[in-house]
Amino acid sequence: MSTNPLSQLLATLDFVWSQAPDVTPELTNIQWRTGDCDAGSILFFQRFDDDLSDAEIYRRYFADSAFAVLVTNRPLNCFDQLAGRGIHVTRPGDWASVVGRFCDLVYPLKTSGLTFIGVTGTNGKTTTVKYLESMLSAQGRRVLSIGTLGVFLDGQPLLETGFTSPPQIELRRLLSVWQDQCDIVAMEISSHALDQGRTHGIPLQNAGWTNFTQDHLDYHHDEAAYFAAKSRILDLIQDGGTLYCTSPAVVSRLREEASQRVPVQLLEPAILDAEAFAAKPFLALDHNRQNYALAVALANGVLGPGAREDWRSLRPVDGRFECQVVGRHTLVIDFAHTPDALETILTAIRQGFPDARVITLFGCGGDRDRGKRPLMGAAVARHSDHVILTSDNPRTEEPEQIIADILTGMPPTGHEVVVERHAAIARLFDWLAERPTDEPWVALIAGKGHERYIDRNGHKTPYSDQDEVERNLRRLGWR
Repeated sequence: MSTNPLSQLLATLDFVWSQAPDVTPELTNIQWRTGDCDAGSILFFQRFDDDLSDAEIYRRYFADSAFAVLVTNRPLNCFDQLAGRGIHVTRPGDWASVVGRFCDLVYPLKTSGLTFIGVTGTNGKTTTVKYLESMLSAQGRRVLSIGTLGVFLDGQPLLETGFTSPPQIELRRLLSVWQDQCDIVAMEISSHALDQGRTHGIPLQNAGWTNFTQDHLDYHHDEAAYFAAKSRILDLIQDGGTLYCTSPAVVSRLREEASQRVPVQLLEPAILDAEAFAAKPFLALDHNRQNYALAVALANGVLGPGAREDWRSLRPVDGRFECQVVGRHTLVIDFAHTPDALETILTAIRQGFPDARVITLFGCGGDRDRGKRPLMGAAVARHSDHVILTSDNPRTEEPEQIIADILTGMPPTGHEVVVERHAAIARLFDWLAERPTDEPWVALIAGKGHERYIDRNGHKTPYSDQDEVERNLRRLGWR
């Protein structure tokens, strides 16, 4: 019997199928990226329902990887090309728990010394987590936040992961590295993460759910599966915890469909005074007051309820209603990239700037839910006086086809197409420059937000809406 801890753990687990290696390897590490493997690696590879064949998976991931042992969640029709290596297939439904056993061995988590808080929802996860981070840090708590913007400790950036919720092994590795330097872990938890078990074994004190609208149907296939994935956050909440939610529709549905082991509490948008709006103008938006109310409820779980003015500690969130005023023009950069997010932010702009006209620049990402494209076009057309359609992470699709899909939801007039995004932003500024100087306009540049790249054909080219706005401000002498 091997004395190697990883080998011993492999031997104790009940797999549905296994292949013994020709030579017993000396196992030294666990990996989820094939490119990080060496001769001592156990590679955990989670197979999804996508367009890749098993043969393509072998060529893309396995052929040039040096792993010693492969663990997968289902049989693959390429195992015969991995002769001589150890292979194990987990039983259905056991994937996350099996990976969790290895994480416990390699990256043990001190759950008794940390408080974990999770936030899910279609939109608003990042803003809610960053608000919560600011509130708790202002009260002297050491906060590690993990989400779309990356990993932060007490508000200072540590690294970017490229994920809203990192994969299970990567998440545990990050927590293992930083757990002694924080008291609270505040996490965005995506539907993908919940469906794939990435947050398995993370004991949430409390959790928040912002809202629920159409998104990610390219992965979940239908709305019911998407909602079911989100609902799995209830399984992570510990006894005595609460799921706080700002959506009446979500609360009603959860109370009808889900177990009542965890109470679900509906929150109303925060009521704030003129001083708060003057100091933090992003709180004038109704959805940000909902995010704020959610963050306050989650902060109360740590600090206890009190007469704090938590809004004073808030900071603008990168790419979330980033706003600057130049004369009669208000320029807004926002990550809004779903029909609901665009509907919400444009409604808020109309309410907050009742005398202004609105020009919106946006696009849709490629290789994602095509069904939301005309819905996004319709939402923007309803609330904008003029629209510029452009590119936004086309990935492997042609930008022109994506734009054509968007146009099916829009009227025949009131818009123009400028495919290249930097040129589209230049056109937006030229449009504003052509307007009468006394005419107020709000320009919404939507979809990229915090992202500093364009993802096309497998390459991420450096790009920033913020940089393009600054470049055009200087070009027109508006700086």
